[in-house]
Amino acid sequence: MQAKANDTTTTRGREAETLAAHYLESCGQRVLARNFLVRGGEIDLICRDGKVLVFVEVRLRSRSDFGGAGASITASKRRRIILAARHYLAGKPECDCRFDCVLLDALDTSRIEWIKNAFSADD
Repeated sequence: MQAKANDTTTTRGREAETLAAHYLESCGQRVLARNFLVRGGEIDLICRDGKVLVFVEVRLRSRSDFGGAGASITASKRRRIILAARHYLAGKPECDCRFDCVLLDALDTSRIEWIKNAFSADD
């Protein structure tokens, strides 16, 4: 039986998230959750950077035909991440938080681009 293309994409996406999690941990962040899913949104990684809660979107794009990994984080995608972050924060004590992006064009830690404060909840 032949694997579906989507299965490969999903597998590569999970590999990218694992790579990003290890990278962020090596930079001093603590991963609190992976693939936090709510109706209407998902957050790939939720980390703690000191006292700051960090919501991380991980994007892997091996081809740039339609723009690189960063270009794939549309306004609609940002809204879904922000929605999920609001659900995660509901009922928790107030804390500082930010939205980061980890962009990859290959499954290689030397190719990681980490953008802190990539967008805000006000975008």
